[in-house]
Amino acid sequence: MAGKAPQKAAKKAAPKRSTVKKAPSRKAAAKAAPRKPTAKKAPARAAAPKATASKRKSPAKAKEPRLLSGGNPQIAKGYGDAPVQAYIEAMPGWKRDVGLRLDALIERAVPGVSKAVKWNSPFYGVEGQGWFLGIHCFAKYIKVAFFRGMSLKPVPPGESKSQDTRYLDIRENVPLDEGQFIAWVKQASQLPGERM
Repeated sequence: MAGKAPQKAAKKAAPKRSTVKKAPSRKAAAKAAPRKPTAKKAPARAAAPKATASKRKSPAKAKEPRLLSGGNPQIAKGYGDAPVQAYIEAMPGWKRDVGLRLDALIERAVPGVSKAVKWNSPFYGVEGQGWFLGIHCFAKYIKVAFFRGMSLKPVPPGESKSQDTRYLDIRENVPLDEGQFIAWVKQASQLPGERM
């Protein structure tokens, strides 16, 4: 038994070591490798202009609005009549004429109406009361959102996930009941609007 005790002591004293050598890290290999001479680079300011610089449009030309999916114009956020008119002008096909007519009816029903374009949609409201109506183009129709539509008499036909909002969908070749639309606009303008 005397021969067994020294073997255990030897095993405890010398921990096992792996005989596999690790490869040097990339950083270490890069440091150890001889450096190649590099050519001097010209300063960034002296670089020639890129070929794409000639493709820029002149500032005098107005950028054509892009149509998003479904045909809704992409118009920058803005307040007042100008961005709303830019949106209407960018509406595709038959929707442009309907947009012009809706805008005229809203202005007639609510003199001095506030206008804005937000989230690529025109909004109409009353100063200090919020927004009461919004318009959005889709592929086959124009959606008019009455933000307090459940309070209108009669209630507009289109349902919404929102408790208060109701929609009116205007389709090509389907006449708009302008009298009813004006009545809804007048009622909506007298209700508290949405703060957006």
